[in-house]
Amino acid sequence: MFSGIVAATGRILNVTPLADGVRLAVDVGTLDLSDLQLGDSIANNGVCLTVVAREGNTVQFDVSRESLNCTVGLAEPGEVNLEKALRLADRLGGHLVTGHVDGIGEVIKFEPIGESHELVIRAPAALAGYIAKKGSITVDGVSLTVNWIEGRDFSINLIPHTVEVTTLKRLAPGSTVNLEIDIIARYMERMLAWRDENSDNEGNPA
Repeated sequence: MFSGIVAATGRILNVTPLADGVRLAVDVGTLDLSDLQLGDSIANNGVCLTVVAREGNTVQFDVSRESLNCTVGLAEPGEVNLEKALRLADRLGGHLVTGHVDGIGEVIKFEPIGESHELVIRAPAALAGYIAKKGSITVDGVSLTVNWIEGRDFSINLIPHTVEVTTLKRLAPGSTVNLEIDIIARYMERMLAWRDENSDNEGNPA
């Protein structure tokens, strides 16, 4: 689990093809590696990946073909947002993030408004119903609050600090981003669906 509070930005240096996916070599920048062990989880642009090797400040991750098909930003060299997995004693500064991307969004607008920026993203139709005004959403691994949503389009206000310390500063209309909906919305949908499917059982569990 993660919090969506980016700890550092890194850069994918190399992408090596594997039989069913790729191996990434990532320069993790200023990310604290003092307690890093093989097998640990680090979110790269919101995607939970397992550390398979390390040499100095370069950490390697294997990414399956399925993960590549469901995400963006991991198939070629470039910047990535990084966050180590939470410990139970850590502060939850953002919201609970699983690191399992639900879909890919398209940036419709990214413009400065005063000192901040407005980011408008078009979500896949299958995800739009899970996004709520003032609710939480993860964009490329960054925990953010939804200002408004109309149909499939939703708006986020990015404060200067968020723009400065994440890769979101590179976005432009037409960019694609990894989206993860709030885990609470996932469970609520399942609970309601289960209730409707079993409405004839008088509320008794199967």
